[in-house]
Amino acid sequence: MRIHRLILLVALTIGFVTTSFSQHQRYRIQNGIGIYGGITQFDFSTKNFTTKAEQGWLVGASATVDIPHKWYNMSYSIQLAENKIGIAARPNATVLSEEFLDYKLFTAQIALLMHVKLIGPYVTLDVGPMLQYNGDLELKDDNKENYIINSYANLMAKDISEISKFNVDGAVGISAGISHFRLKAQYIYGFLNSFNKLNDANLDRTGNPNSFKGNQSMLVFTAMVSF
Repeated sequence: MRIHRLILLVALTIGFVTTSFSQHQRYRIQNGIGIYGGITQFDFSTKNFTTKAEQGWLVGASATVDIPHKWYNMSYSIQLAENKIGIAARPNATVLSEEFLDYKLFTAQIALLMHVKLIGPYVTLDVGPMLQYNGDLELKDDNKENYIINSYANLMAKDISEISKFNVDGAVGISAGISHFRLKAQYIYGFLNSFNKLNDANLDRTGNPNSFKGNQSMLVFTAMVSF
């Protein structure tokens, strides 16, 4: 339900902003709608867990306001992704060998981006904030939910699933292409502690008494078609 509300909010915002811009008559301001998709590489920057970035997928839609008389354009977008990450664990506390357990994380992000024109409209530097809602950190193999997370004596794989649901992200990237087709590379960093909710739970931290802290780090590579 919260994801549906995010989608409705960004759709209304896009409609309002593009209509407002198009009402100005002094300049030839062009509005465009784009759809895009691609791959993600997701990780957490944390001292609590040993992680391995893995590839997921992403789809999105954006509304772009092309402002010819300015050195930048603006866009509003929403994107949905299924991200994947490996976290090191072992079958029980007495086993020293480790393996990376596969987790997945669904995210929904809405963004307001400025596109600085480096080479006209063909190559742009993209930068701006994002609001994010995500689900739980879902362990893909339920048979391994009792594995012990590395650096801990009793913290199990299933214990770290309920992470914080909201984040504020910063995004920076490069876009290149012609009017109806663009390739995009983007780096997204989460400013809030994704593991803060774990600190509120009564989890066993034997072996690693540090507070849970982790910031998400996400690379995105997409292709976009506009019309």
